[in-house]
Amino acid sequence: MSSGQKSSKKKNWFNKLIAIIALINYALVLFNATYIPARNFYWQIFPALTQLYDPIKAIEPHRETQNYLEGVNELETQIEQTGLLSPQSEALLNELQILSYRLIEDNPFETGERSRILAKIKNEVRIRVGEESARDAFTTFWSQDYLAQAGWQQELNFFNTELRPLIEANYYRDINRFGQFIDYFWLIDLPFIILFALDIIIRTYRISRRNPQLTWLEAILRRWYDFFLVLPFARLLRIIPVTIRLYQAGLLNLEPLRRQLNYDFAISFAEELTELVGIQIIDQMQESIEQGELARWLFHPESRRSYIQIGNRNEAKVIASRLVNISVHDVLPQIQSDVQALVHHSLENTLNQIAFYQQIQKVPGFSNLPTQLTEQLAKNLSQTAYDNIIKAFEDPVGAQLTNRLITNFRDALEIELQKKHNLQEIESLLVDMLEEIKINYVKRIAAGGMEKALAEADQLQRLVQN
Repeated sequence: MSSGQKSSKKKNWFNKLIAIIALINYALVLFNATYIPARNFYWQIFPALTQLYDPIKAIEPHRETQNYLEGVNELETQIEQTGLLSPQSEALLNELQILSYRLIEDNPFETGERSRILAKIKNEVRIRVGEESARDAFTTFWSQDYLAQAGWQQELNFFNTELRPLIEANYYRDINRFGQFIDYFWLIDLPFIILFALDIIIRTYRISRRNPQLTWLEAILRRWYDFFLVLPFARLLRIIPVTIRLYQAGLLNLEPLRRQLNYDFAISFAEELTELVGIQIIDQMQESIEQGELARWLFHPESRRSYIQIGNRNEAKVIASRLVNISVHDVLPQIQSDVQALVHHSLENTLNQIAFYQQIQKVPGFSNLPTQLTEQLAKNLSQTAYDNIIKAFEDPVGAQLTNRLITNFRDALEIELQKKHNLQEIESLLVDMLEEIKINYVKRIAAGGMEKALAEADQLQRLVQN
């Protein structure tokens, strides 16, 4: 194994190690962020965990609720020693009534943002003794008559199983001089931040070595997302560099997600771009038509400013000449029979208006002669006209006359088109036609065509990779 391969392998293991450490750090960040909302769950399921982590959050047992629970413990011990109806037990019950009133009025659960717990406790006691008022319910519950009638063992067992866990979960959390809750998580996070800061410096140094033209600031910005790892606030945003590092280290496969994001972004961007470009082009064409630029462009090519000609030719003239040639050499032979039928019909209608022609048709033996002559004459005329058109294109003089005819036709057409009513009507029709194209085709391409095009592009990329 060469030294370069060893260096690359060592670097890959180092990147994996840093990525795993970043993942562990983010897991701790998530645990710290969710600890307070989930503390009651941790306290009931993993009480040792709360004993270990409560000091990190500056959490300590609440004195008022602790005094309340200690009073219940004393009552239970006193009843076992002297009985429920003893003066000592009565004094402890009176004290618990006072503590209950104070519990309702002071609401020691409010500090930990757990007011709902107190509401549940009051509701449980009201239901237990059948009182509407929470104060009256606690007065009844901590009385000798009620405990003697309901059974003090049963009622104290109810308190220990239903109410004690709720009261024990209450806590007091200290605040700093700025009025914020004290949180020592930064002590846990600090070693990670130092490690990530050193890693950022090393990576920046490597980038600057590979790209000497970059300044240190530019090299740092190449991996801007790593700065979330060293920020003491907004720790949840560390998911960005953690995910990227796991992907770069080969510990997380984000290729399907990346491909899908690129696909969705490309479709959205292409749809917007196609629609915007198509609409803008058509709007410009509509504006040009309304301003009369299209007519000037067609009939006055010399007026085009800063217009680049490809091949030094006028495409409008070339297209017109090509259309004429196609019409003469390819289209006319296919419709010659139709032209002949039209000429025959015209000749027959004309001859029918002549009296001599009508008299010949009445002579016996000559009734079909006029029809035959008409058909032959129409055929000869159409064929002769077609041959003359072909010869005119092949003959230099004829070609010159044809060009003059086309030029004169164009000039006459220009004159007629420039008449206000004709020009306005044609421009209006063209603008409406472009508007229909914009509505019916441009948006349809943007909506449905991009996904198909991207699917074909993705298939081609797969074929190339294979």
